[in-house]
Amino acid sequence: MTMEKQTDSAPGQRAGRRAYFMILIFAVLAIGLFAWHPADLYLWIKALHIIAVISWMAGMFYLPRLFVYHIDAEPGSQQSETFKVMEQRLLRYIITPAMILTWIFGLYLAWSVYDFQGGWLHAKIGLVVLLSAVHGHFSSAVRAFARDENKHSARYWRLMNEAPTLLMIAIVILVVVKPFA
Repeated sequence: MTMEKQTDSAPGQRAGRRAYFMILIFAVLAIGLFAWHPADLYLWIKALHIIAVISWMAGMFYLPRLFVYHIDAEPGSQQSETFKVMEQRLLRYIITPAMILTWIFGLYLAWSVYDFQGGWLHAKIGLVVLLSAVHGHFSSAVRAFARDENKHSARYWRLMNEAPTLLMIAIVILVVVKPFA
């Protein structure tokens, strides 16, 4: 029995097809909900939003940890090339689609439920914009690592690993507590 290498293109292509298939299912479910327009549409959209947020955050927690380990790998080594594949697939197939879905469902909820009103909601959206900027920074880092041009230390990436956590804590508190109207 031969084992396939995860740096080969075939497993990546299969993973990509599975990821796109799941996104398609998610999109069909969302479109179906809007067409069906059940009385509890808000709860369905909220559930889809939470699923997307969990997926986005899982990737945002994991990616900078990969960077920390990637720094220790010799450029051009098998280990470094494996990290490159892991980082690119995580970003392309999980983090970015989850971020997009988070924004779509979140903006729908902000508009349909809250009519974009409320200080807590404005603060939350501001923090989500900041989290999206961190996502953009991580995306740039994936490209830099792919070119073997990382400019940051392991310590930097350990600190950056905390940014999504701190933003998530603040966002959850704003959503649950709604400290200011």
